[in-house]
Amino acid sequence: MSNADPAASLSPRRQRLSSFENSYAVALQRQRQTGVSQFILRTANPLQPFRTTSRAPRIQEYIVALVA
Repeated sequence: MSNADPAASLSPRRQRLSSFENSYAVALQRQRQTGVSQFILRTANPLQPFRTTSRAPRIQEYIVALVA
C-alpha cells in the first residue's frame, strides 16, 4: 500500500475543480443567486481541500474567505 498524497495524483480537471479559485467562483455564484453569505472552508480532506457553504464551519474546517 502506498503512502502517497492522494491530492498529488489527481487529474488536471479534478485539481482545477478542487481549487480555491473554483470554490470562490462557486461562492460568488451562489451568493448572487440566493443573497446568502457563503463561507469558503479549508477541510482536512485532501480530495476536497475547499468547500463552499452557507453554514458555519465544523470541526477541522477553517474559514478561508467569506463572500457576503
